Amino acid sequence: MAGALTLRVITPDSIVLDIQASAVRIPGVDGQIGILPRHAHMVAAVDVGPLAYTEGGVEKTLFVSEGFAEVKDNTLRVVCEAGELPADIDEKRAKEAEARARARLKAPKGGQEAVDVLRAEAALRRAVARLRVLGLYARERVRS
Repeated sequence: MAGALTLRVITPDSIVLDIQASAVRIPGVDGQIGILPRHAHMVAAVDVGPLAYTEGGVEKTLFVSEGFAEVKDNTLRVVCEAGELPADIDEKRAKEAEARARARLKAPKGGQEAVDVLRAEAALRRAVARLRVLGLYARERVRS
């Protein structure tokens, strides 16, 4: 594919994605990072959220969690704790995780340690990001 870069999303368990993309947008810790073919060499921290990419003229998304991204030799490698295609996201489970995290955050803070609050906030961010990817995927299917 002319004007494309290789996009690989790698987790501890598998290679989630290995395709040719004409554009990629990753959730960086300081905001969205756009990457096009022939991008300069770069390493960046990746945050929880949707990773958007254009393949064959169609914009698609997938969920990624914390990790890092490296651009080198027209290849973008995203190495993260979790990466899920929309078809692999369990909507019911994500909604349940969101509800549990919100309940933990609403509970009285009396004996709750700061670590528990941080874990609940992180779980909430992951659940909301997964649901957001599902919403974007639904819109992608309507446009197709």
